[in-house]
Amino acid sequence: MSDLSTFFQSVKLPVMPEVAHALIRTLSDEDVTLAQVRDLIAKDPVLTAKLLRLANSAASGMRREVSTLDAAIALLGLAQVRAMALTACMNVAFPVIEGLDRTEFWRNCMSCAGYSQWLAGAVGISGQEAWLAGMMLRLGELIIVQSRPEALEVLEKQPQLPGHRWIRERETLGFTEAQVTAELTHRWNFPLAIVRGLGCAAAPLDTHPLSQLGAVLHLASCLADMAFSDPEVIDALPQDVIAALDLNRDWMRNKLPDPRDFLDLSSL
Repeated sequence: MSDLSTFFQSVKLPVMPEVAHALIRTLSDEDVTLAQVRDLIAKDPVLTAKLLRLANSAASGMRREVSTLDAAIALLGLAQVRAMALTACMNVAFPVIEGLDRTEFWRNCMSCAGYSQWLAGAVGISGQEAWLAGMMLRLGELIIVQSRPEALEVLEKQPQLPGHRWIRERETLGFTEAQVTAELTHRWNFPLAIVRGLGCAAAPLDTHPLSQLGAVLHLASCLADMAFSDPEVIDALPQDVIAALDLNRDWMRNKLPDPRDFLDLSSL
């Protein structure tokens, strides 16, 4: 029996809110309407209140009040409102971990999601699925530390260089946070592409055939950990993974997004 299987026998898994399940199903529905997404969110009054608060924060410089979900969607767009809703659901589902900087944790998750969506567009895979997988990639760490709080100090040891957290997880636990998240999404009936991408994100070149999503998540997580947008950061990424995705490094340097432009839900 693998270390991961043994771990899951003793851990208490979070419960995915039903509204989150429903919103995830809309990611692959090209015909989903604004009204359908609004009605899904409206079923959860607490979630609705959080989204309106966030929308009003975004609209603070416009001297207008956002008082309905329709107004929030009109202001922020369907994709951003759905992203806010899914992240708020995940935030509620996962516990607060003593000793972990929750604001910085979620900021890193949002950066990973943003970079994943950016890279997905370049390799021709679903940007919505890449965003969701990127946002969830580190959630396995919360499950690990909830069960084994003594591991937090080792996993978050500084300096935290790109990819080093995965190395420490393998050395300490025998598996990675990405594999834990993959197993969780499998149990939550996520799309197979997301489950597989998460499962190989820590070492995408070890899996054949290559999961493009897994490789995208690997690069996105490295970028999120480096936390700056100087084009030279591209040279610090794993070049073999860039080559496997057939990404143009000049394009990456020229089009590298500023993480400050990504959706920030760290205050949730």
